[in-house]
Amino acid sequence: MITQEQIPTVLEHPVHDAEGNKIGPAKHVFYDDATGRPEWVTIKTGLFGSHESFAPIREAAMVGEHLELPYAKDKVKDAPTVDVDNGGHLSVAEEHRLYDYYGIAWDDAWQRANEPGEGGWAHGGPEAGGMAGAGGGMAAAAGGTGTAAGYKGPDEAAGTQEQRAGMAERDRTGTGSGMASGDTAMTRSEERMHVGTERYESGRARLRKYVVTEEVEQTVPISHEEVRLVREPITEADMDDALRGPEISEAEHEVTLHAERPVVETEAVPVERVRLTTEEHTEERTVTGEVRKEEIALEDIDETGEEQRRMM
Repeated sequence: MITQEQIPTVLEHPVHDAEGNKIGPAKHVFYDDATGRPEWVTIKTGLFGSHESFAPIREAAMVGEHLELPYAKDKVKDAPTVDVDNGGHLSVAEEHRLYDYYGIAWDDAWQRANEPGEGGWAHGGPEAGGMAGAGGGMAAAAGGTGTAAGYKGPDEAAGTQEQRAGMAERDRTGTGSGMASGDTAMTRSEERMHVGTERYESGRARLRKYVVTEEVEQTVPISHEEVRLVREPITEADMDDALRGPEISEAEHEVTLHAERPVVETEAVPVERVRLTTEEHTEERTVTGEVRKEEIALEDIDETGEEQRRMM
């Protein structure tokens, strides 16, 4: 349970869900007007933190430097929209909606407010004040100090029991649900879906250089020498040379033959430069979401007491 002394460590600190997923930073803490105990915390959610979602703080706990809630991240983000700038208080109808959304029975909230000690009345037993939120809602903590803006102390809370009971009764009879007392008009509200984009890492690409070996063919001309026997008749011009030496003898003469063969050598030469660049492609994508809206029906009651509903 979060106490008033822990409020400065809650505000502007991260809020995580039960599985450790970060929901967003805590923005406001709302106190119970009757008991003075922290009851709700708002968390910045949505695109760029443009929305504040309400979550019960009664079962929350500070874990290190963050606040941990026993609810899933999507559960908190989809909580009913509440106007936190509306005087710094939750209306009875708004608090009803939040209790219903988080599965907290209104009777359980009443019982919790009647419990003694930390979970009970701020002062003097049941006569000291009404149920949590029934007397004008919750007062928001201002400026991270943990003090409630508009919070009534124990003595003041005791003096406003009649006012709180009257507001609770008005809420049960329906005059507090979008229709002012004595007014004949209802306010119909709708949710608007705002779609933006966020940038995320979708993959990676890298350049890697490696060596492969391939066979290359190239034709080159090669030459070689072959021996050929040449016979020449003796002429008058070379008669003297032919008659030198013994008339009959043995002799030999050797000739060296030459041939060419292919010789392969390689050299590394730069051929091109390769680099990675990125190109941005834009495509159209349809986003589907759910928004809620209020409908107003006209109910005619005839003389027999039967109701006939007409949608407006």
